[in-house]
Amino acid sequence: MGSGTILLAALGVIVLLIIVAIGWAALTYNRLVRLRTQVQASWAQIDVQLKRRQSLIPNVVETVKGYAAHERDTLDAVISARNGAVASQQQGPDKRAPAEGALTQALGRLFALAEAYPDLKANQTFLSLQGELANTEDKIAYSRQFYNVAVQSLNGAVQSIPTNVVAGLGGFRTEPYFEAAGDERRDVRVQF
Repeated sequence: MGSGTILLAALGVIVLLIIVAIGWAALTYNRLVRLRTQVQASWAQIDVQLKRRQSLIPNVVETVKGYAAHERDTLDAVISARNGAVASQQQGPDKRAPAEGALTQALGRLFALAEAYPDLKANQTFLSLQGELANTEDKIAYSRQFYNVAVQSLNGAVQSIPTNVVAGLGGFRTEPYFEAAGDERRDVRVQF
């Protein structure tokens, strides 16, 4: 073999390595796009459930007012927590979780208060709203779990070598988990 043949073979190997590297980078980029899209879609599901819960709360407060109007502090706390949750809607999970946790705690106090009012506990509107909120809380918990798994997959890919090179070049970054805040960690579900 002559030096020209060796040079041609080396050039062929280099071209092949470049093609493999470009192919790997394209596949890695596409995988990161899929993971980011999954995080965004799962966050959208959480957002839907949180907004649903927020829309149910005024009806619950009005129903409770009819039976326990003198419990103003508890009702005000629920309204204030709901307003805080609504105000945090444009925030990411790391900023929104504390506001939603405060709302969950305020709702827990409201429904604990309802135990002292037998007529309220027997009211069909209240029972229906209570059931809808319990169902929504279950959906929030499930959606949070799905979102956090998607975030874990994306964050693992963004931070691991050599995928982190493509992630850095493509502008991919880690996403925050949607974590339960404070007392909510002990019992994620509002007890009705």
